[in-house]
Amino acid sequence: MPVLNRIAEFHDEIAAWRQDFHQNPEILFDVERTAGKVAALLEQFGVDEIVTGLGRTGVVGIINGRSNASGKTIGLRADMDALPVTEKTGKDYASAIKGRMHACGHDGHTAMLLGAARYLAETRNFDGRVAVIFQPAEEGGGGGKEMVQDGLMERFGISEVYGMHNWPGMPLGHFGIREGGIMAATDRFYIDISGVGGHAARPHQTVDPIIVAAHLVTALQTIVSRNVDPLKSAVVSVTMVEAGEADNVISQTAKITGTVRTLDGEVQDFIEARLGEMVPQFAATFGATASIRYARGYPVTVNEPGRTAFAAEVAAEVAGADRVDADVPPSMGGEDFSFMLEERPGAYIFLGNGDSSELHTDTYDFNDAAIPVGATYWVRLAEKAMPVG
Repeated sequence: MPVLNRIAEFHDEIAAWRQDFHQNPEILFDVERTAGKVAALLEQFGVDEIVTGLGRTGVVGIINGRSNASGKTIGLRADMDALPVTEKTGKDYASAIKGRMHACGHDGHTAMLLGAARYLAETRNFDGRVAVIFQPAEEGGGGGKEMVQDGLMERFGISEVYGMHNWPGMPLGHFGIREGGIMAATDRFYIDISGVGGHAARPHQTVDPIIVAAHLVTALQTIVSRNVDPLKSAVVSVTMVEAGEADNVISQTAKITGTVRTLDGEVQDFIEARLGEMVPQFAATFGATASIRYARGYPVTVNEPGRTAFAAEVAAEVAGADRVDADVPPSMGGEDFSFMLEERPGAYIFLGNGDSSELHTDTYDFNDAAIPVGATYWVRLAEKAMPVG
């Protein structure tokens, strides 16, 4: 089945919603305008129940099918928040707020799910209920976790849940999915090194923490290259090194900050433990001391095998089997839809954005030509998961 004719009919309207969201980006949980417009549109569509303020500023709409003999409710999720980036696309609908930009396409995700909600509310060609979930604070705020903690799954009786993200570099309108880990766990580490400060002209009287930090940055790379199974994925990246205040003084302290990305819980546990062992022992060889704080972020986004196969089947019906990669390479980026997948089985899929700028860059823009494919996928997922009769 290709793109639904009715979806194609209001493609321009969905794109207009998307461009309005793009022009008025909001950050983390402060998405009052976006959430307000989402709720107003859902009401206009005739959605049966609209709940606001879930997970602080999230919105959930419930659409009843022609019957509810199945007793089933599936969740379809889109994220609403933007990033603290100054836009440089030059588009007519570019961000009107300096320092804020929809640089990850959440404007498109929200608009596509709204388009699907409108269609589902018009036709109701399914047996059960659809929960359309509009989530705040995906970009580092853990809005998905907060919605779950607010009782998202239990309150609406959601039995399975699905997510979607646009994917630059994947051909427009194509899909990519895989069972198991598709997006990485996103952890952080903070290392504090203490030495003996002194005059830069008399380094022999000091224990230079910058020397320790420089060697440690290199040594940390051996965790992946020499300790982790080469057939398993892991990243240890140092992203900040801080030390010193003057060019003629050897500082007493230095700090190292970085991120760890993994697709496997055992590998995640191992790297956390290895860092805890390695850092203080390594510093001690230089006569310094060091401590580490390891902070776990978003978990691995894990696609349940059965729902993954189902989602791939739906995508193939919409786009054609030759446009669906059912074993797409995983990403080491993170996604807090993982919290929802920890609570209910489901699947997360990539939708091709074509040859666009990369996510999280100041020249990125969601491709409006992807809207009909994405919205149709949502509709067919609901209808096929809960067929009438």
